[in-house]
Amino acid sequence: MDAPAIEVRGITKTFPPRPRRFVELLRGKPRPPPVEALRGVDLDVPRGELFGLLGPNGAGKTTLVKILATLLLPTAGVARVAGLDVARHEKEVRRLVGVVLGGDRGLYWRLTARENLRYFAQLYGMPLRRARERSDEVLGAVGLLDRGDDRVEAYSKGMKQRLHVARGLLTDPEILLLDEPTIGLDPHGARDVRALVRGLVDDEGRTVVLTTHYLGEADALSDRVGILHRGRLVTVAPPSELKARHAARGVVVVRVRGGDDLEKRLAAVAGVERVLAGAADADGTREFRLAGAVADADLAEVAAEATRGGAHLLGLRRDEPSLEDVFVELTGEGLGEGEG
Repeated sequence: MDAPAIEVRGITKTFPPRPRRFVELLRGKPRPPPVEALRGVDLDVPRGELFGLLGPNGAGKTTLVKILATLLLPTAGVARVAGLDVARHEKEVRRLVGVVLGGDRGLYWRLTARENLRYFAQLYGMPLRRARERSDEVLGAVGLLDRGDDRVEAYSKGMKQRLHVARGLLTDPEILLLDEPTIGLDPHGARDVRALVRGLVDDEGRTVVLTTHYLGEADALSDRVGILHRGRLVTVAPPSELKARHAARGVVVVRVRGGDDLEKRLAAVAGVERVLAGAADADGTREFRLAGAVADADLAEVAAEATRGGAHLLGLRRDEPSLEDVFVELTGEGLGEGEG
């Protein structure tokens, strides 16, 4: 039987404390403690799966991806890619894995897309003729073949991100590690990248590990998701199963325009365990998701609290838990943006 695409057993990663600044030394400030980015993570990802890795800032997502990509060594534990130990067989692992870290780095903006890809292909040791062929193949795969001779500095964010994916595909990897592939993209660019990523699994049979801050994206794309919190993997399951586990608790959704201290007042209603507050729209409308066991008899109190202080109640309904509701319940916090 083939080994899983990824096996992780007891992986820990501890970073040494940063040096104290001169001012901190003068003030006698104690040296900060080491940073435990990962604490005994166990994980299996079978071949041909799109696995979503979620977690708040600092949870350890990027650290785990870098270990699997052989860019970092674990402090303890074992990580295997296609049965190969990442610490002992880094060269072989690198032939099997494509890495997409994205962002503004990793591309030469004054070069064209083709020139970027041919350069990186030759760094991988690819013969020049094959580098040219493969560059056009991956440009076609990500929908940039007709823009291949344009300088990258003229690309939109979405096009740059697709070019990052093309770079990750240059060596025709079995496994693709994508770290925040849609962060900062507009809805159209994000949709294109998501469709591309899902197609890599469904149409080409690749294994994809995707870290993301967008829970709707993880819900829509992932076969399974894992939630990292403070360096520990707290759960692994299909999104539908995670939501089903928490369905009995229920969610009450309140839409309100205006008003002050609504989050605090709604949190005081009987049965409410947690309030997830959405951002305000241009007209001041906000949506609050109340998690917990709110009885029908307590809905009147919810409505009363939502109309105090000049607020206008626009809607009140029960809803099924979303992946975001599950995430907040398991971690006690929402997702921010930045490296995890």
